Amino acid sequence: MLVKVYGSAVFGVEATTITVEVNVAPGIGYHLVGLPDNAVKESSYRIAAALQNNNLKLPGKKIIINMAPADLRKEGSAYDLTFALGILAASKQIKADNISDYLIMGELSLDGSLQPIRGALPIAIQAKKEGFKGFILPEQNAREAAIVSGLEVYGVKNITQVTDFFDKDLELERTVINTRETFYNNLNNLEHDFADVKGQESIKRCMEIAAAGGHNIILIGPPGAGKTMLAKRLPTILPPMTLQEALETTKIHSVAGRIKDNIGLMSQRPFRSPHHTISDVALVGGGAYPQPGEISLSHNGVLFLDELPEFKRGVLEVMRQPLEDREVTISRAKFTVTYPSSFMLVASMNPSPGGYFNDPGAPVTSSPFEMQRYLSKISGPLLDRIDIHIEVTPVPFDKLSEERRGESSVQIRERVTRARELQTRRFEGVDHIHYNAQMGPKQIREFCKLEDNSKLLLKTAMERLNLSARAYDRILKVSRSIADLEGSEAIMGDHISEAIQYRSLDREGWLA
Repeated sequence: MLVKVYGSAVFGVEATTITVEVNVAPGIGYHLVGLPDNAVKESSYRIAAALQNNNLKLPGKKIIINMAPADLRKEGSAYDLTFALGILAASKQIKADNISDYLIMGELSLDGSLQPIRGALPIAIQAKKEGFKGFILPEQNAREAAIVSGLEVYGVKNITQVTDFFDKDLELERTVINTRETFYNNLNNLEHDFADVKGQESIKRCMEIAAAGGHNIILIGPPGAGKTMLAKRLPTILPPMTLQEALETTKIHSVAGRIKDNIGLMSQRPFRSPHHTISDVALVGGGAYPQPGEISLSHNGVLFLDELPEFKRGVLEVMRQPLEDREVTISRAKFTVTYPSSFMLVASMNPSPGGYFNDPGAPVTSSPFEMQRYLSKISGPLLDRIDIHIEVTPVPFDKLSEERRGESSVQIRERVTRARELQTRRFEGVDHIHYNAQMGPKQIREFCKLEDNSKLLLKTAMERLNLSARAYDRILKVSRSIADLEGSEAIMGDHISEAIQYRSLDREGWLA
């Protein structure tokens, strides 16, 4: 008897429905075709044990399973439940007249319980698009899939629940969540707060400007100055995610299997902080079956690279194009996968190998040559793509011991959000540009016009600091963000002068 059951394969952040055709006929053998990988091929052993331990059996007949389209590579263990239901229905151990109305996915343990799968959200989106009545999957992924309205989502613990649903018409508990309500309720659940940071008022100002315009930033300072503490709090002052941004971010984390159990839509901007030993593939994504890397997992959030010069130079260089294009394309012989990667880069570094910069009283000092060699690990083109360079100095004792709390993240976020709203209106008619850091040359000419005195100030700075053309664009973008924070339509001289201060690593004699 031939039965068709439906599963799904995920490529990039999109899903493709897979038709699993199961034919049970007289004879002997178990044949699985349709370009399955080893994890899919091994499913027969898991299925046999799971059925036996639940008073069912793998029929001693000729079983042929075809995964269509047959020219598409299938990977992973998420098809176990799909195959098992198809075999049971084709061998008439259960009646399953309406099995084709549901998309079924899940990895089987030997006792018949189900393990979570990857990519539940894109699969659910595709299932709704193709008109399936419902989606049956492990309960750990149920809330993630239930984000999609208009699709019946059933989270199950074991195979017995599924067989009883089809064979005995026993009801499964449907997972229903109010996506909008859940999302908006969790928007302001901030783990960190800028109010915890003592002193560092100038650095907080700098972080506020970076958040307002979506600018990349590098923090330069000795150990213990608070660089990591400040970086961790940056997502808390970024504007709250929109529902669309939350959906995009959740899809990427779903594909990578990074969604925690029983969590639906991600409502907080991601903060990723990979170790400096990371490989280029782990950072940008890739592998035999391309998976998203850290820069895609940071989409709509912050990527923090602590101790930037300690990263391998080759790893840093592969970020140059994604920083410009805001997406990563991974090409293989037969297919190409594109992952979005619109993130804010926050980097930190010590000014020298010893960690201290021109401080005679420091416990470890470095010569100017050692410092120059240390800084040269970061290429000029990469530094040019970082809009803001700022020096972080240690906090004095009297500031650390103050009882007064600083300005909270919520207060700063309000100003940042107002500035972003100005930018949204400004770029309303421009595709793919939403905030100042994304501006191209055309938008810079249109929206960053300078008065004569501001032009002269910028010209003098360019000549004295020997800045590149890209650094010139960065200064204009940052000054535009400073003006937006003040609600100013025009870019004034003080906006330009403040933006020039945030190019520390460009200043000649910085190592003198």
